Amino acid sequence: MKKTAILASMAAAFLFTACTDSNTATENTTAVTTEATVATEGEAYAVDPAASELTWNGKKVGGEHSGNISLQGGELVVADGQLVGGEFTIDMASITNTDLTDAKYNADLVGHLKSDDFFGVEQHPTANFKINSISPIADAAAGQPNYNVEGDLTIKGKTNPVSFPATINVENGTATAKADVIVDRAKYDVRYGSKSFFDDLGDKVIDDNFTVSLDITAKK
Repeated sequence: MKKTAILASMAAAFLFTACTDSNTATENTTAVTTEATVATEGEAYAVDPAASELTWNGKKVGGEHSGNISLQGGELVVADGQLVGGEFTIDMASITNTDLTDAKYNADLVGHLKSDDFFGVEQHPTANFKINSISPIADAAAGQPNYNVEGDLTIKGKTNPVSFPATINVENGTATAKADVIVDRAKYDVRYGSKSFFDDLGDKVIDDNFTVSLDITAKK
């Protein structure tokens, strides 16, 4: 009987501890979930693709190319007059070139950029950027970047973190964000002409880094 009573007491203590740990874990999970919700709470402003502009620039040995690309849609999240989050989708099939005046060369370059050598548009028709955090830049001068933005950029199905300074303004039901984002294409398996993948390119090297300039407008 004494042995049975001791075992019963031990079982009760174990169950009490397990229940306490479970409740604590639940409370912690709830707290984390609540914090995450609060961090992203706000009013969604719809991105206006027609009022927004994305341009790209890539450099190579002895030259460079530039062009445009369109936003498919998205939203910027505003709380208390400040941008706090957002996400937008880029239409990779819309990529164009603006520096080549010869129609054939222009079409050849655009076709190559859409091919598997570069962005594989047939299998990956969109790219995506999701904002994870936004922090103000202290004492930012007027017209200069006033926030640091961190987020996840997805290209060709691969996601990597990126960060960049941006000029952000929220006023009269409109949110705008302007920034130059440097992207390392090697991280997204964009291999053509990349010295990260090939050693014998000589003067055929194309820089891994290219720049996407954002000018995004979103409205209530």
